[in-house]
Order: sequence, then structure tokens, then C-alpha cells
Amino acid sequence: MQSSRGTESGEQPGAERIGADDGQQATGSPESEAVPSPEPPREAEDLSGELARIEDRYRRALADLDNYRKRAGRELERRVLEAQESVLRDWLDVVDSVERAMQMEAKGPCREGLEAVLAQMDSVLQRHGVERTGARGERFDPERHEAVATRAGGESPDQTVLDVQRSGFARAERVIRPAQVVVARAGEHAG
Repeated sequence: MQSSRGTESGEQPGAERIGADDGQQATGSPESEAVPSPEPPREAEDLSGELARIEDRYRRALADLDNYRKRAGRELERRVLEAQESVLRDWLDVVDSVERAMQMEAKGPCREGLEAVLAQMDSVLQRHGVERTGARGERFDPERHEAVATRAGGESPDQTVLDVQRSGFARAERVIRPAQVVVARAGEHAG
């Protein structure tokens, strides 16, 4: 009957229950509080720290990858250069053989043919950026020349190339093979 009175008095059927709910909120039960716990800010700090560490690892990984690409590119260039120089050194042996044949045929019938072949070989070497080194009158340079003998220079200055025994070759300032030369020495007597 009370419920009918509550209805008769103009109260709505769920009014008492709503009031009871309000009373529970007022009592401060932990399930219904809207105040945030102290845990979420600490979690946010932890997460932002973790994010910073992950971003740092990501940047380091990118830098490592970039360094690897550069190192691999340099290594590839070095290997290609070594392979090219190996082929060129083999080619230089053939050039030496033709030059020796020309020395043996100083005035023979094959001389003109050998000169033409040698000129063609020099042309091929030049197309690949290879140039001869070691000429008479040059100043001796131990990086570009290999001294096979010394002689009294006469009127030539000391440390000057007097004769070239075998031509040297270089490519872009990098010596492929040093020239074998005879070097002038001041004050030395021919013997």
C-alpha cells in the first residue's frame, strides 16, 4: 500500500530508488567515484618514456641502415675497381710482350705491324683512363717508379730518370704498375 500511496501522492514509481542511488554516490563507494586514481599519470609517463626509447631505437636503426648502404656501396666500388685493375694488369703483360718483340725486330718486316698493334693497345688503355708513366727526364718518385739500377747522371740532376726499362701505368692517379727505371746518382762513377 505504500507504493500506491507514493503513486497517489504524485511521486513517480522509481523515485525512491533514484534517491537511494544518489545516496550511494554520496557515501563515496570506490566503484562509482569519478575522481581519477593516481595510476594513470604514472602510466602516461611510463608510456611516453617507452615511446621515446622506441623512437631512439628507430632513429639508430635508420642511421645504421644508412651507414650500411654507404659501406656496401664503397665496398662494391672497391671490388669493381680491383677487378678492372686485375684485367688491366693482365693486359699490360701483353703490351710488354709486344714492346719486347719490337725491340727484337728493330728494323725487321714485322716492325710496322707491331707498332700498329701497340698503338691500338695504347688506345684501348687510354679509353679506360690508363696512362703510361715513367719517362726519361722525370724526377724519380718512389710511388710511381721502381728503381732497378742507378748510374752516374753526367749532366742530369740527381734522382732523375735516365732510362725506362719497363713502362708504368696509372689510372686516375692510382698506380696500377710502377715504371721500372734507371735513376741518376750524383757523384757516382760508372763501373
